[in-house]
Amino acid sequence: MDLKDSDNLKYPMPLYKTITKDPGVRIRIWKITETEDKLAKGISLTPHCQERYEGMRSELHRRGFLSIRHLMALEGYTDQDLYYDELGKPHLRDGCFISITHSFQFTAIAVSDKIPVGIDIEKQREKILKIAHKFTPISAYGSDIDPVLLMRKLTVVWGGKESLYKINSTLGLSFLKHIDIKDFGMEEGMTKGCIHLNGESSSFEIRFLEFEGFTCAFALQLNPADPESYLILNKNKAQ
Repeated sequence: MDLKDSDNLKYPMPLYKTITKDPGVRIRIWKITETEDKLAKGISLTPHCQERYEGMRSELHRRGFLSIRHLMALEGYTDQDLYYDELGKPHLRDGCFISITHSFQFTAIAVSDKIPVGIDIEKQREKILKIAHKFTPISAYGSDIDPVLLMRKLTVVWGGKESLYKINSTLGLSFLKHIDIKDFGMEEGMTKGCIHLNGESSSFEIRFLEFEGFTCAFALQLNPADPESYLILNKNKAQ
């Protein structure tokens, strides 16, 4: 189950990166460079999504919304294949799992045939050092290390927790109280996350990568029967 980065030969830019983890899990990242009019061509929105789109005041937000529909098209989906639950979580009508993220000029989707998946892109910013105590114990990640390295690590932690929340978007789920991210080295590109809520625990594998001052993290729910072996097996293969 190797992590493979495509050479983007099949699709022109602005498809920024495609990552596959087994044939059953695909990550696609888009860099928004087109105008809104160009992105709108060939895209048909459901009444619900059309209303959301028209209500967006930010042009970049609208462009991001449309670019995500192009990413879905690469997976063979249209907007009609997508619906949202009462908490705003996206779902695919064929039963596969999808997660969506947008940060400034980057958007991404994660699609999984069988395993729950979550994805998040974050811009690396110094202000995370000031707010980190609100979502994680900073000392767990080496608060005495170089501030730039700490900023990068905390951005991974936030993205990892956001990805886990997208998998288990339960009311009352707290980033600080209920979601733990195991410490990691930036060179590893992966770590483990856990959700502890209502007396139950779930384990997740988290992968991350950095590009152009951004961090992308995505999480996969692990097999409850043997969560540790799955993580270790893939860590060895990814090196």
